[in-house]
Amino acid sequence: MASTPPGQRRMEILRALAEMLEQPKGDKITTAALARKLAFSEAALYRHFASKAQMFEGLIEFIESTVFGLINQIAERHDDGLTQARDIVGMLLQFASQNPGMTRVLIGEALVNEDERLQLRMNHFYDRVDLALKQALRQSVAEGQAHENEVQARAGMLTSFVIGRWHRYAKSGFKNNPSQDAPLQIALLLSAPQSSSS
Repeated sequence: MASTPPGQRRMEILRALAEMLEQPKGDKITTAALARKLAFSEAALYRHFASKAQMFEGLIEFIESTVFGLINQIAERHDDGLTQARDIVGMLLQFASQNPGMTRVLIGEALVNEDERLQLRMNHFYDRVDLALKQALRQSVAEGQAHENEVQARAGMLTSFVIGRWHRYAKSGFKNNPSQDAPLQIALLLSAPQSSSS
């Protein structure tokens, strides 16, 4: 019988870990439970990953490469800065709804009591998302669709909106779909401030 290539086995382990994270009231994930789910020994797990932290790093790498790859595609597809910002936010919400287990990594819930460098890496991920939104909004300033003095505040507001939606999704046991009503909410967050008239 042909043996499974190492890269494929690593992906199997990460997929199983993500599936275990999809259990809203799941117990703390242990390598023993993960090995049981995959029907092989803990020693076999450690042949592919030196530690559980390294497995979570594998999930974070998957999240980073997928999300920032999609952000680059959005930037290439649209010249319009506001459209880029809208699509980036929509994609981030869609990614969570399609990957519930990964959402618990995105909000840091799955990383509690794990190596603190994992949460630092997720903090860096949020910074990169914020930066991508700033770049899109700066483009919209150049196009005369927004004001320079709003860029930082608006990017921060959009990032917080996404993280808040991810939290609600995870804390609801994956019932509150983060994409529900999102287009209207994103449009409101991106709309120009209305001057009040008395």
